[in-house]
Amino acid sequence: MPKLIIDGQEVEVPPGSTVLQACEAAGREIPVFCYHPRLNIAGNCRMCLVEVEKMPKPQASCALPATDGMVVRTDSPMVHKARRGVLELLLINHPLDCPICDQGGECDLQDLTLFYGPDKSRFKENKRAVADKYLGPLISTHMTRCIHCTRCIRFLNEIAGVEELGAVFRGEHMEITTWIEAALTSELQGNIIDLCPVGALNSKPYEYRARTWELKKTESIDVLDAVGSAIRIDSRGNEVMRILPRLHEEVNEEWLADKSRFAYDGLKRRRLDVPMVRRNGRLEPTDWRTAFAVIAERVRATDPSKIAFLVGDQVDCETMVLIKELARRLGTPHVECRQDGAPLAREPRAQYLFNTTIAGIEEADVCLLVGTNPRWEAPLVNARIRKRWRRGGFTVARIGVPFDLTYPVEDLGAGPQTLEELALGRHSFAERLASAKRPMVIVGTGAVARADGAAVLALAYRLAESVGLCREGWNGFNLLHTAAARVGGLDLGLLPEPGGRDLAGILAGIEDGSIELVFAIGVDEIDPERLAKAFVVYQGTHGDRTAPIASVILPGAAYTEKTATWVNLEGRPQRSRLAVFPPGEAKEDWRILRALSEALGCTVPLDTPEEVRRRMAEMAPWIARLDRVTPATWGAFGRPGPIDPAPFRSPITDYYRTCAISRASRTMAECSAVILGNRAQATGTHG
Repeated sequence: MPKLIIDGQEVEVPPGSTVLQACEAAGREIPVFCYHPRLNIAGNCRMCLVEVEKMPKPQASCALPATDGMVVRTDSPMVHKARRGVLELLLINHPLDCPICDQGGECDLQDLTLFYGPDKSRFKENKRAVADKYLGPLISTHMTRCIHCTRCIRFLNEIAGVEELGAVFRGEHMEITTWIEAALTSELQGNIIDLCPVGALNSKPYEYRARTWELKKTESIDVLDAVGSAIRIDSRGNEVMRILPRLHEEVNEEWLADKSRFAYDGLKRRRLDVPMVRRNGRLEPTDWRTAFAVIAERVRATDPSKIAFLVGDQVDCETMVLIKELARRLGTPHVECRQDGAPLAREPRAQYLFNTTIAGIEEADVCLLVGTNPRWEAPLVNARIRKRWRRGGFTVARIGVPFDLTYPVEDLGAGPQTLEELALGRHSFAERLASAKRPMVIVGTGAVARADGAAVLALAYRLAESVGLCREGWNGFNLLHTAAARVGGLDLGLLPEPGGRDLAGILAGIEDGSIELVFAIGVDEIDPERLAKAFVVYQGTHGDRTAPIASVILPGAAYTEKTATWVNLEGRPQRSRLAVFPPGEAKEDWRILRALSEALGCTVPLDTPEEVRRRMAEMAPWIARLDRVTPATWGAFGRPGPIDPAPFRSPITDYYRTCAISRASRTMAECSAVILGNRAQATGTHG
């Protein structure tokens, strides 16, 4: 391993390290613009110059390999003069936009100019002006500020896999632009806003709305998909102003999907903020006491066998504890958290987890996708798969409808017949899975949320057994969920009790009158017409699909408005934090159910969040281990039966509008119209 002397201190670094990495290992901070540890080295900003003994000129440390015996100085007069010269050149054409620039307070150029830059300019010529570029509904551009670090280009090319930005012309005429005047189509494009070291790329929905020092910053997690990305919620007063990613190497690294980043405007539109009761065919505002009295009267008049609980896709674990306790006290066995109808059981737990873990994707050497489109279902999982593919020695195959996933995919077939051939060893790809050191299979909910879902699960289990997906220190079987609440619901056992009905049974019961009363907590992905014949108590955040047909509405709190527990697709328990308060009279969902239980005469004796979490830990001990993945026990699952030859399809047909929050967002509506509209026009299909 090379040993260097940096500012008089000896440091040893791994082979292949750069001088910049060696300096960081020695505790020296090197200023950079173009360098980023997750992107390929460009070496074009020259801000990271250091003095290296026996070399006549300052050297760009980001692109200089560290070799044994090097003597490096990072704080010499030569280094300071070189960095001051670099900044003087960068500032020749940079506009004096700091008072209005959205990057003000978070600007690398501003910060480094303060420490290393000149106090005056020697240039008197007019500044160069560059026309702004159209990049779509999410990113605004001020290209005169651009310093050509090329981070945005490298991110889209390398990590997002969508080569839609590039540099044209040369020298002082160089510009960053799209190849054609069109919106960017990547689901990760918002990350180039964070990467931009100046104010050239800004968030279009957030621009000119607030300054960073005005905002209260709350560390939380995202629930608009099942990944559980670490986020920071920036709020002013009682309004969420923007959402940014936080570093979490094992989940989202430092990236964030666009829906999670930009759908926050849906948190304040179409919100339910007062209880409502239907009278004479119209929903009318009322108070909590009256709403509870109406529900209690109906519950008393209804046999417990005719009451059902349905749980939505963004319900937190604390609320689910209250749901299970309330259902038990009411005496109804009809509890269902699988809003998509997937026939997943609580045991074995490995059947419904992403057992490889998201970070574990980087250790796999072959991957089979079954009925999933990870680019839309979990963009950050897709980015991990692409990251592994870029390292080489990795094959991805697919069973399902083709879709551009940003990396090469070998299509084996479209439907369950191909999966059956693989499970029986009649397909050549089965040998490649069996011979791989660390094979993985990712099954999407589009494959199992079908009428033959149990048979598809049985085939997936048979394939896993035949090729040895579960080995010493490795479990390559993965289910890719799209709902943030699904794993938590299965962990806590929000499934039909003996004699209880599943989703199909509850919906059939509503049709034939054997289910008369439905508590729909956050349920918005079921056709409301199928619920309309029942007395529906809807508890949720938005006037979306179910609220208009409800008999009683109880307004709840969104994920930014409560401190709550969630379990991501890996089985990793995480906690969101309250950033703003719920609007109007809306309350946290578990508190609503606790108060309702008292009104119903079957009080659930859980009065504080601590008591609820203690009960949660009794029901599922691993949920108490925050941010830790507890490996699941392997076992048989699924139920053999006839299969439907229809192709596997992803459950998501519009990435930008998948839940009540994103459907209420004007930004997401514009993305759907512009980005997906352009895709459909170009390909003749939405995928």
